[in-house]
Amino acid sequence: MRETIVLLALAAANTGIAMRMVEPMLPRLASDFGTTVPLTASVITAFAFAQAGAQYFHGPLGDRYGKVRMVTILMALSAFAAYGCALASDLHALIAWRFATGLFSSATMVLGMAYVADVVPAERRQPVLARFISGTIIGQSLGPLVGGAVTDLAGWRASFVLLGTVFALVGAVLFVRTRTQWEQGRRGTGRVLSPAQHLAILKLPRARALLVAVFLEMFFFYGAFSFLGAMLKAKFDIPFTIVGILLAGFGLGGLIYIAAVHWVLARFGQRGCVLVGGLLGGFFYVAMHFMPHWPLVMICTVGIGFSFYMVHNTLQVKAAEMAPHARATGFSQFSMFWAGGQAVGVAVMGAGVAALGYAWMIAGFGLCFAAFAVTLRYQMHRL
Repeated sequence: MRETIVLLALAAANTGIAMRMVEPMLPRLASDFGTTVPLTASVITAFAFAQAGAQYFHGPLGDRYGKVRMVTILMALSAFAAYGCALASDLHALIAWRFATGLFSSATMVLGMAYVADVVPAERRQPVLARFISGTIIGQSLGPLVGGAVTDLAGWRASFVLLGTVFALVGAVLFVRTRTQWEQGRRGTGRVLSPAQHLAILKLPRARALLVAVFLEMFFFYGAFSFLGAMLKAKFDIPFTIVGILLAGFGLGGLIYIAAVHWVLARFGQRGCVLVGGLLGGFFYVAMHFMPHWPLVMICTVGIGFSFYMVHNTLQVKAAEMAPHARATGFSQFSMFWAGGQAVGVAVMGAGVAALGYAWMIAGFGLCFAAFAVTLRYQMHRL
């Protein structure tokens, strides 16, 4: 069980890299394709929309055919899509291949969390889930660093070649080490993709409240975060590698939360985590604009990462009990709304940046994230 969780966390880490590696290279992509940064951000939106839509399939397929089996197969398909990104001849082709990458790679987090919820007792689940998502956090930390550094050294196409190679290696290791477990966790014999599975969960009031909460969380938080790299490049005129390092502070903040999760829960409880995390997140988003030198930005990105996971890890634990009879499908809906909020947030932020600039939009979304968390703290009884 422990080895499987570690391997699933490794797969989730690579998905985190795939998700976040594009952010620091947006100005380079805009230059190479002769367009603007807000339009180039469509590659992020495409990935996020694919994540959202794919969960309709990934959850039920994981429940029916086995969560570990599906992750292994989808890792191989993700490698193919990443190589397609490296060969893209124009922005439209890159958007299409990024959509495919999001479609295949997005199963790792959902099915991994569902696997943890299946094999770990409820009283031990929040710390184990927190440690499991450290894989995604590490990947999201490395994503901007890999994207920025490799873009500086060898160009953005080399970044996608490296990503595809890692996807292929992770898939191969999963196949070798978990092949005998593929039959575990299979449930149900009916239609695999019947809408009834999703509709049954949506009929639950607690499920609907939780799904709206995670959508709003990601709309405000990731809408702001996705443009931080472009803002830092424009404000400080630093190399893409430095931009990636600064954005990697988000992941470092998440790992600090993982290390302190027992103390944080004991000190604040779930309601307190939501309230403190939201207020800190809003503060750091606003404070970033007053940093006179780029090294000081790392304080803000680390703080943003820590505060985000104070809020998000609490929602993840609630999602584990949203549909105990079909956890993969329940987590898939959670991820659909998570990715949907991210996609819509990036699109709205892109339009706002084109009209108002980076500073006002990022600070505004950060303050909205804080207001959302304060409201959520007093609505926790509904989740």
